[in-house]
Amino acid sequence: MTTEETTAGPACPLSAGYPSDTTPYAHYARMDELLGLQHPLSSARTEPGFIIMSQVKELLFKLLHTEFSTARDQLADDLLDDALWTLRRAARVQQVLLVSWETFSVLSPVEFAEFRDVLGSASGFQSAGYRRLEFLLGNKNPAMAVPHRNTAGYDAVVGQLHEPSLYDAALALLARRGLLTPDDATSRDATRPYRAGAEVEDAWRAVYRDAVRHRDLHLLAEALMDAADQFARWRYTHLVTVQRMLGAKSGTGGTEGVAWLARISDHRFFPELWSVRSTL
Repeated sequence: MTTEETTAGPACPLSAGYPSDTTPYAHYARMDELLGLQHPLSSARTEPGFIIMSQVKELLFKLLHTEFSTARDQLADDLLDDALWTLRRAARVQQVLLVSWETFSVLSPVEFAEFRDVLGSASGFQSAGYRRLEFLLGNKNPAMAVPHRNTAGYDAVVGQLHEPSLYDAALALLARRGLLTPDDATSRDATRPYRAGAEVEDAWRAVYRDAVRHRDLHLLAEALMDAADQFARWRYTHLVTVQRMLGAKSGTGGTEGVAWLARISDHRFFPELWSVRSTL
């Protein structure tokens, strides 16, 4: 071992091998490629910001998918403490995602109109990352995979449709704890949203009514509610932002715009955690 290795430690492979036309930081995070992915199609000064924040949202969707997938797998392995810590991280990401709408909401209708035509049929409705996230949390609908047919993301979207959701993993944990009758997961259609019904609400009621005895499950219930609450706020903020930018106009890509967003804003993930509150 050389003196240099003894005093400074072994050389970092990345630092030793990065290209001469960049820095270790830019090479590690592929910053040059990332910052070269913005290609406005109009002369509108607000279009670059629209593109960048759209890309930021997609990156946050990807990060949330990673965190919620990790939490689901940890619950499946009875690592509840680890899952709670993962959900804590995910909550911070959701907060950033919610705030991202602020940059869109300050676009005036005239500013958005300056580049709206260049979007063509492009719409956030077509986001494969967001669709996978919805499926992962339990809001499964095979019809929602159809818009992604013949795209690079189709297999990932359909694959997510057939995977257990985060809510599936939470309910399976309740069953292992004796609060739910075991579910025959092998006979249940994986593309259906999740196990639902009065028995599920009863199980969550038992957790809430004896939060001391079921302390870790109570923490899980509230962590899931935090996630569902943040998504409800995200949807509502999306609705208000579009109302502010478009009024009652149709959305991009031929969607109904505000009318469609108003309908989906009523959806809640983990519905029994919401309904049980009326009974406590």
